Amino acid sequence: MAKEKKAKKIEVTDNEELDQDKVAEDQEAGTEKKSETGKKAKSKKRKSDSDNKQEKIDELESNLAGLNDKYLRLFSEFDNYRKRTIKERVELIKNASEDVITELLPVLDDFERAFKSMEADKVTEKTIEGFKLIYNKFRNTLVRKGLEEIKAIGEDFDTDFHEAITNIPAPSEDLKGKVVDEIEKGYLLNDKVIRFAKVVVGQ
Repeated sequence: MAKEKKAKKIEVTDNEELDQDKVAEDQEAGTEKKSETGKKAKSKKRKSDSDNKQEKIDELESNLAGLNDKYLRLFSEFDNYRKRTIKERVELIKNASEDVITELLPVLDDFERAFKSMEADKVTEKTIEGFKLIYNKFRNTLVRKGLEEIKAIGEDFDTDFHEAITNIPAPSEDLKGKVVDEIEKGYLLNDKVIRFAKVVVGQ
């Protein structure tokens, strides 16, 4: 009887140990499952964080590219404006005297007409010399300010510099389409036409 009791106790003890082992295994398995689930969750979280960061980086890069493009456009526009303003200022300084010189051109014409009439009227040499001195001084002053005569007689007719008053039959073949006579001189001021040369063109 005592032996039977001992045997039962041993069986119970063995069973308890087996149950405890099973529980420990179950706990370990549960822990492993939890850790795997945790790892998966952490991995998903890391992935979503990484995606969010990449999206933000892409957005910032896009914004930066847009701002850079806007800056370059503004810089280019300002540079063009600056160059245009400088050019306009230089032209304004160069041609500031345009109105005055244009008003003085008829006086220059009158001097030249006076020389022709003096030669026809046989005025004394001293008088002509005096007039020439005044004329040359006046003309040289205008030349220093940038005035220049437009070449006309014998030149090809050019609408950029010449104004045709009339056409006549050309005296020779080589004068066809060329300026045969000049009615009124034309002038440039710093390479800008301030008066077109009034001419007769051969046909």
